Amino acid sequence: MRTKQQREPPELCSDDGSVSIEAALALSSLVIVCGLIIAAMATLAAYLAAVDAAGAAARAHAIGESFEPARGHVDMHEAGGMLTATATIPAPIGQVSASAVFPVEN
Repeated sequence: MRTKQQREPPELCSDDGSVSIEAALALSSLVIVCGLIIAAMATLAAYLAAVDAAGAAARAHAIGESFEPARGHVDMHEAGGMLTATATIPAPIGQVSASAVFPVEN
């Protein structure tokens, strides 16, 4: 048994401040989750831009026009009368790429 002089200091037995720590951890977790959701949405928007850029580049190159995307780059590959355009665009979570196939005009 412990006597009064052997008890732990009152600062270690108190719950004072625990609510502040829990609130700080909860709010920081919410901020991180919201940031990840926003980054995922921006990556999805970049993918949609890559799909549009690949389609526009394939159509333009197939009819003999030049196409320069607003961001990223487009690689062209022609085989068997079909043109494949692959657009790569930087995104918050890595890079996204999309391909489009279009027949070559004579």
